[in-house]
Amino acid sequence: MSVACDIVTQEAPALLARAQPVAAPGPRSVVPSAHARLLDSVAAFTHHRDIDALDHSLALSLAELAPAREVLLCKRTIDGRRMDSLVRCVADASGGFVVGACDPDEHDPALQPVWHCMDGQRSHVEVGEDGCHRLYVPILHEGRALGALQLESGAALDGARALAEGFARIYANYITLLNESERDKLTGLYNRRTFERHLQRMFLPLAVARRAQERRAAGLGTPSVWLAIFDIDHFKRINDTYGHIYGDEVILLLAQQMRACFRQGDVLFRFGGEEFVILLTGHDEAEARGALERFRERVASYLFPQVGYVTVSVGYARAAPGDYPESVIDRADKALYYAKEHGRNRTHGYEEMLGRGELACELMSTGSIDLF
Repeated sequence: MSVACDIVTQEAPALLARAQPVAAPGPRSVVPSAHARLLDSVAAFTHHRDIDALDHSLALSLAELAPAREVLLCKRTIDGRRMDSLVRCVADASGGFVVGACDPDEHDPALQPVWHCMDGQRSHVEVGEDGCHRLYVPILHEGRALGALQLESGAALDGARALAEGFARIYANYITLLNESERDKLTGLYNRRTFERHLQRMFLPLAVARRAQERRAAGLGTPSVWLAIFDIDHFKRINDTYGHIYGDEVILLLAQQMRACFRQGDVLFRFGGEEFVILLTGHDEAEARGALERFRERVASYLFPQVGYVTVSVGYARAAPGDYPESVIDRADKALYYAKEHGRNRTHGYEEMLGRGELACELMSTGSIDLF
């Protein structure tokens, strides 16, 4: 936090001077007002304690201060090979802004200048044939590009360059601090301590969709949240045979497969060791199961260097707004245990197994309440 505050203190006056057009002499109160606006934005921006909210706040702050009609925040994975997340802030007809996460597609030609900005690690401005001005600013930390910003406007953005570069530096320092507390160090996936917050956050848009669906009373049902747990089959054997270095490489490559297979709105965790958790949405169990089966098959067909083919077992359960997080985990864990006990390299759902009576004996022995 002190690093970010130092940057704000040292750079804010320079950012204001370069980001604002030169005006004729006027009341001295104009500058303090502009300073206050910038510092208020930085204070609001650095108030957030989770990464998703921080990303949205950065895009919105730049859109309002630059000003720009669109701001993209693109971040790439730890190894730098793929796009990890994409947040877009767009001006709407009312004069406000709409901010949301999108599914990143690194093959999208429109994102190629963003990739060039990250690789070149330099800011630059482009003017398209349509007269659209685009400013690209890399987000750098210790010589590595974490991501990049793209600002788009119908007018020249040269004056916003210092502002965007200053925000990028603040963001790089601050996101590094948050990553250390929220992310698994090896894979970059979320860690267990962030699980409950992400679970509750996933219910919010679904509640809005459910109310709208009730008003329409037609069409597809509203999505549900599904929690899946999977772990690597015979992982101890991999460590014992090839050593922990190759075991860590398997975990790292598996995390890459997760990012490639699941959507931007799905939340990916490493709980520790070879255990991973996914929060995803689906209109019904068949949709959720289909996504998990595609992932399981993708892993089974992937050739891991030195180790060869590796499989995973998957258990999943539906999560409802009133559920205790540990209760949902426990149900998914029961399904995972069943998959392990019945051959591995399988996907099983708690509700599906309950409907077939495969968990009847267990429920009779523990009662109808999940124990944890």
